Amino acid sequence: MTEELFWRDSYCREFDATVKSVRDGRFILLDKTAFYPEGGGQPNDTGKLTCGGQEYAVVGVLKESGGIVHEVDREGLQEGAAVSCSLDWSRRHRLMRMHTATHVLCSIIGRENGALITGNQLGIGKTRVDLSLESLNKELAQKFIDEANQELAKNLPVEIKLIPRAEAEKLTHLAKAEYEGNELRVVSVSGVGEEPCGGTHVANTSEIGKIELVGVENKGKGRKRIYFTLAGA
Repeated sequence: MTEELFWRDSYCREFDATVKSVRDGRFILLDKTAFYPEGGGQPNDTGKLTCGGQEYAVVGVLKESGGIVHEVDREGLQEGAAVSCSLDWSRRHRLMRMHTATHVLCSIIGRENGALITGNQLGIGKTRVDLSLESLNKELAQKFIDEANQELAKNLPVEIKLIPRAEAEKLTHLAKAEYEGNELRVVSVSGVGEEPCGGTHVANTSEIGKIELVGVENKGKGRKRIYFTLAGA
């Protein structure tokens, strides 16, 4: 299996690794990676692998049963090769900002309305959150956004906790699991809330700035959607 460096450190942006296998010339399995694979509503990272002075652009990252596979733009890498790896950091950090902002926004909505988050999709331009709300208009959505911005402005620390499975199973407020072996990974925003999550996050809400409402959408009975983006970016 691939060692997932992002699991403990969202800020790892450069690392060295070894090619464990190559499939169809362009699908590369590494022994370790900081590239986040697409999943859980978070897009995959991009960047490059460098070997022997040659650069290979990472255009896709997927988690498979054997580990995390990196799709590169051309053939040439061989099994056993040592590679230097670097992420497109501006893309990764923007997604981290979006992801933590989503947690804060969803915590506020859940606290005030008891709504469940039924889905989400982070994006570079905008992010969407799906909610189990019977009604939602722009005024109410803007209220949620304003309250989220009030929390973000407090420069709250964000902590990644790895809780042993035996202990985590006793915590009823943690509704879903993101286990790595016998650990549950929990993202905690100080004073706002905590929830299981396998994605990447900022260390402090001061990195996010403000968020802005893009729009709302009615997806049917009890299914409403909010779109937001990062302000000034």
